[in-house]
Amino acid sequence: MHQRTVAVGSRSGLHARPASLFVQAATRQPVRVTIGRDGQSPVDARSLLSVLALGAQHGDSMVLAADGEGAETAIEELATLLARDLDATP
Repeated sequence: MHQRTVAVGSRSGLHARPASLFVQAATRQPVRVTIGRDGQSPVDARSLLSVLALGAQHGDSMVLAADGEGAETAIEELATLLARDLDATP
């Protein structure tokens, strides 16, 4: 099992656009990835409603986890995305 803790970089947290971009990226991964707060049950990173329900705010620490072939690469890609300010103009 690969996991990584990363702080939410988006100013609005994981709401609306940032959550949607994160879920789209998670859906493209070859393995199932979960996301959650430390000490709480993780949710499927491919579920927009589940990710929104986390209520993650800017700077909150989130734990990404995955298992299987390609898990390490998937976690790194999603961690990099989560750490960025997805609200910023590209």
